[in-house]
Amino acid sequence: MTVSAYQQAQKEGQSVVRAAVLDAAKRLLVTEGPAALTVRRISGEVGCSTKVIYTLFGGKDGLGEALWLEGFARFERWLLAVPPSDDPFERLHAGLMAYREYALSEPDYYRVMFQGALPGLKPGPEAVEAAKRTFELLLRDVVGCLDAGLLRGAEAREIADVLWMAVHGAVSLEISGFFDRDVAGRRYRLLCVSVLTPFLAAEPPADEFPASEFLASEFLASDDGRDRS
Repeated sequence: MTVSAYQQAQKEGQSVVRAAVLDAAKRLLVTEGPAALTVRRISGEVGCSTKVIYTLFGGKDGLGEALWLEGFARFERWLLAVPPSDDPFERLHAGLMAYREYALSEPDYYRVMFQGALPGLKPGPEAVEAAKRTFELLLRDVVGCLDAGLLRGAEAREIADVLWMAVHGAVSLEISGFFDRDVAGRRYRLLCVSVLTPFLAAEPPADEFPASEFLASEFLASDDGRDRS
């Protein structure tokens, strides 16, 4: 007897049922487009009643927002898993590399979050706040570099905005198939250097490597253990 995704998930709890529904919705979205995201179609894919989906998500609109929230929840966990470092530049480097790694690991969720894969989706306050939290992690790392005297010339939010605009454009092109992965990895590191260079402090603080040397060693390294391209 074949066990449905819903029956299997039931054995493990409601959170697993929820995840099974979201995975099915994401799969339909990617393979067949937004028109396939009907409650009846998703329930058929999962092997549950439509009532289950209405109970968990309130309907199609709630399911769309849940996909957004799930994508940002996974993104936040990914960024928070970056190992801590006392070196502000190293922490910023690791966070920017993690941004790309998440997009490559979860391209379908990334499209929901940032590329309008669900036309007409209007995230509510909870979803907007979830998105802001992930940006605040980038902002925190930029603030750390400013406080350490490694960056200068603009406010933290401006630098973070420019970085976000750049890395989002890069990974969007990559997951859309415009670059091979190995080439994209090198271009991505070069992009990060190019964006940060105008903000480098002319004179590094005492006991610090010159920022330009750090950028060359960290961001442009092709075969260090941190890069997974």
